[in-house]
Amino acid sequence: MNVLLVYAHPEPKSLNGALKDFAVKRLEAAGHTVQVSDLYAMQWKAVLAEDDSLDGKLGDRFEPSRDSRHAYQNGRQREDIAHEQEKLRWADTVILQFPLWWFSMPAIMKGWIERVYAYGFAYGVGEHSDTHWGDRYGEGTLAGKRAMLIVTTGGWDSHYSPRGINGPINDILFPIQHGVLYYPGFDVLPPYVIYRTGRMDDVRLAKICQELGERLDSLEKTAPIPFRRQNAGDYEIPSLTLRDDIAPEQSGFGIHVEDGSQQGILTKQRRLG
Repeated sequence: MNVLLVYAHPEPKSLNGALKDFAVKRLEAAGHTVQVSDLYAMQWKAVLAEDDSLDGKLGDRFEPSRDSRHAYQNGRQREDIAHEQEKLRWADTVILQFPLWWFSMPAIMKGWIERVYAYGFAYGVGEHSDTHWGDRYGEGTLAGKRAMLIVTTGGWDSHYSPRGINGPINDILFPIQHGVLYYPGFDVLPPYVIYRTGRMDDVRLAKICQELGERLDSLEKTAPIPFRRQNAGDYEIPSLTLRDDIAPEQSGFGIHVEDGSQQGILTKQRRLG
């Protein structure tokens, strides 16, 4: 299996750095081929701008969707963007690894998404009609591939519990898992989240590596999160709202998972704090 690990942390000697190195060794030992996009080491340009197209802006003002579509379709993208797109085509599984900073991914990784996910490559594809509203949310150019998050956070697991002050971790990660990964077609595996990173010792790190190793060993057989497919009949088109008879009188992120909730999205993890 080909695995692309997109990694965002500025310090190689950090916990994230150690986990990244562990993940690569574990995957390669299992016979997988691994590529790493280490965004800080690459000095990745995070800002989407008109110079992402070798032709610059097409009109009197920069329009990201229009200009990225032109650049993608005509082979006029910057080399760094085209190279990362080739890695995504090559990969069977993509892992995004990052620390949870201000309730999301680091800006450099968000910039990777914004620039690499060009119009025509990751969005804006498929028929748009009264019965089919584009190939997305379970369909699209990246369908058939798998994806998973490895996330670290300083907060306790209780802080991210259903009644925790930070909000449920499933809700916090929903825009990334459902929007960034499922939207262009990935089958999204349950994330691996490491809490309370400020309290780490060799014993706890060994337990985390054991758990993470087991997750990596099962990448090919782990059941993905059962997000609802956009064009499979659950949503009214073109309003793209869930049918009235599905999860009636309910709202929130959980209704977009087929079992009606997000409970169970996270695999059981021992409380290591």
